[in-house]
Amino acid sequence: MTKTLGSLILDEITLTVPLSTDADDTRTIDVFARIVTRSGGENLPYLVFLQGGPGNEAPRPSLSPLNPNWLGVALEEYRVVMLDQRGTGLSTPVNDDILNKPAEDVAEYLTHLRADGIVRDAEAVRKHLGVEKWNLLGQSFGGFTTLHYLSRHADSLDTVYFTGGLSAIDRPAEDVYINCYNRMRRNSEEFYRRFPQLRDTFGNLVELARAGEIVLPTGEVVSETRLRSLGHLLGSNDGWFDLYSLLERDPKSNAFLHDLAGLLPFGNRNPLYYVLHESSYADGVVTNWAAERVLPDDFREDPTLLTGEHVFQEWMDTVPSLKPWKDVALILAQNEWPKLYDAQALQNSNAKGAAAVYANDVFVPLDYSLETAAHMPGVQLFITSQHEHNGLRSSAGAVLKHLFDLAHGREVR
Repeated sequence: MTKTLGSLILDEITLTVPLSTDADDTRTIDVFARIVTRSGGENLPYLVFLQGGPGNEAPRPSLSPLNPNWLGVALEEYRVVMLDQRGTGLSTPVNDDILNKPAEDVAEYLTHLRADGIVRDAEAVRKHLGVEKWNLLGQSFGGFTTLHYLSRHADSLDTVYFTGGLSAIDRPAEDVYINCYNRMRRNSEEFYRRFPQLRDTFGNLVELARAGEIVLPTGEVVSETRLRSLGHLLGSNDGWFDLYSLLERDPKSNAFLHDLAGLLPFGNRNPLYYVLHESSYADGVVTNWAAERVLPDDFREDPTLLTGEHVFQEWMDTVPSLKPWKDVALILAQNEWPKLYDAQALQNSNAKGAAAVYANDVFVPLDYSLETAAHMPGVQLFITSQHEHNGLRSSAGAVLKHLFDLAHGREVR
């Protein structure tokens, strides 16, 4: 189906594909992709955007303002394929109604929604379009998926771009989460150096949470660990301002409670983000609530130190939208996940492209990103402290333009 949006041409594709790689498994899912083309760009190569997550659908393009705001830069050189990753958007989305099935069956179904399944779907779309090779742009979790793509189907790829998405390889999830705690400690202390009065403010909020006195409009009684997960805001360019503004408010006010509900991660419209989150770092391991198990001693002792993308078991008992998923999440935490990445395959892939690596990234650690990049010498690095993890969006296309120039050997300004 072809539609138009101003000067943009939108071609929509829905394919029915196998759920798993088991030849005896007859289950299928639908996979939806929307191809965005600018007027006059009908013969440009394809660029597949793999978004962050897990569990997020592709952005819906719009004009005035342009969404996503980097799209204009991308469309100068490519036709952009917005793929709804399996389980999201229009790709057989996972909703609470799946919980009518036994928890064991639901958990087994969700094991097919990781990067390996997403790559199989992308390959199906590529073959449907009759394209020998195409290009990828992976943001965060989408970059992890791009690494798996290179590990399995490098011959299908021309140029790859990463923005905050060079995952650790051959490391347990515990290593990643410890590293992220270290970076959250740094960002927490930096926030309090800038706004020293807010350390006591946050400490007082923790006391209210411990007493069960912060109750959101959703009915959630906010726990200490949920409150401290506000630290994820310190992983974006302007998230610190949202945190600052929240802490200015009276914690008993409607404004505070509504704003807090909107700023907390993991408990929103996307249960997969919580349920499958640790599996994103599971490169052939059982995660078993890795982030919770490796919580550093100083974080246990100082409740004003904030956490980031660290998930905790107790949220299954305190967050209304996550309570129905408890049995499924417990099963998945004990699942032995297959490996996603192959360092030798990456080395042999002759991958070319460019990667934005954010020096202060609290979600995808710099040192592990550099280890992974060493397996892909043809991928040029843009290491910067100017942006945080959301640099693709916050730069309104400047980061992407820089990557295009690096990858194609053009003068970079």
